[in-house]
Amino acid sequence: MIYLELFLSFLQIGLFSFGGGYAAMPLIQGQVVNGHHWLSMTEFTDLITISQMTPGPIAVNSATFVGIRIAGIPGALVATLGCILPSCLIVTLIASFYLKYRNLSVFQSVLATLRPAVVAMIAAAGVSILTIAFWGSKTAITLRSTHWSLVFIFIISAVLLQKYKINPILVMILAGIMNTGLSFIHGVLL
Repeated sequence: MIYLELFLSFLQIGLFSFGGGYAAMPLIQGQVVNGHHWLSMTEFTDLITISQMTPGPIAVNSATFVGIRIAGIPGALVATLGCILPSCLIVTLIASFYLKYRNLSVFQSVLATLRPAVVAMIAAAGVSILTIAFWGSKTAITLRSTHWSLVFIFIISAVLLQKYKINPILVMILAGIMNTGLSFIHGVLL
C-alpha cells in the first residue's frame, strides 16, 4: 500500500510541476509534509537543501529521498518513477505539438499565461523556506526569534550570487564556512 501511496503522490507532483524544481516545492511540501506527514517542515527544508546540493532535478531528488526514507530502495524507485513518468509522457506530446504548431499565436499566448503562475509558485516556496531558515518551524515571526546569523549569511550569499556572479557551489561552501565560523564564535562568547 505504501508503494502505491508513494507512486501516486509523486505522480501528482510530476504531473503538476510546471516551471521546474522551484515551482514543484509547494506541491512536494503539500504531499510529503501536509498530506502524508512523511516529513516535518524542518526535515522538508533539509530535503530541499540536500536536493539543491546533489545533481539532478529537485523533484526527482526529493522523490528518491522520501522514497528511501519511507520504504527503502524499492520505495525510492517507485516514487522516482511516479515523479518522472508524467514528464516523459507530457514532454513527448508537447514536443510533437510544438514542432507542428509553434508559430500559432494561440500557442504562444498559452505559454505566456502560464508564466505568472510559475513565478508565484516559486515565490511561495522561497518565502516558506526563508521563514523556516530565519525563524524555525515552531516559533512566531518576531525580531527576537530571528536567527540573525542566518539572515547575514543569506544577504552575503545573495550579493555574491547576484552582484558578483560567483559560482553557486562556491557560495554554498562559503555559506557553510560562515555558519561554522559564526557558530564557533557564538559558542566561545557564551
